[in-house]
Amino acid sequence: MKKPFLLLLLMALIAGSFSFTLSSTVDKRTYDKSDLINYLKATRDSALNAVQGLSDTQMSYKEAPDRWSVAECLEHITLVEKNFITMAKSMADEKPNPERSHEIKITDEAIVQGVSDRSHKVKAPEPFIPRHAFASKEELIKAFTDQRNELISYVESTNDNLRDHIKDMPPFGPISEFQVLLLDGAHSARHTKQMREVMASAEFPKQ
Repeated sequence: MKKPFLLLLLMALIAGSFSFTLSSTVDKRTYDKSDLINYLKATRDSALNAVQGLSDTQMSYKEAPDRWSVAECLEHITLVEKNFITMAKSMADEKPNPERSHEIKITDEAIVQGVSDRSHKVKAPEPFIPRHAFASKEELIKAFTDQRNELISYVESTNDNLRDHIKDMPPFGPISEFQVLLLDGAHSARHTKQMREVMASAEFPKQ
């Protein structure tokens, strides 16, 4: 099974957790490039603030065997983001097709609100389950930080109109490269909330 398909599967599972419809008219706010950059920075900082100062014991604490630790949440964010970046850049390599923009039904704000919403839980596809691939928490944090910074630099430096590259991505339907990157930020926000949930557990180790 190829990774692009698996990422689409993950996106379908996330979309299925929305507490409102994909074509929601609750908020039609449209983000611009600076909004996207600021959102990627803000969600980066939120994740880093969540893990700042945590010990190895705290990073690895699990409420139950089938629940993720803080470290596993951050590894999942990093793993999925790598695939979102690959998908976005592959869209950029294709010929722009802005004539399809009128086909896009999902709004920017629906992506940001819906994907980050933790009121409905989903199970990640097996290839996106954390594998403890990093030797230390420092290595994991660095991997996430470097990857996100590279993505932010890409968005800041590109001369492409990220909204002009549109592709069909079930269940969202047509979606732009810009919105794929919004999805990435919202996905990390979703799992940063999960980290905070773990840390709020009564049994979470004290410093």
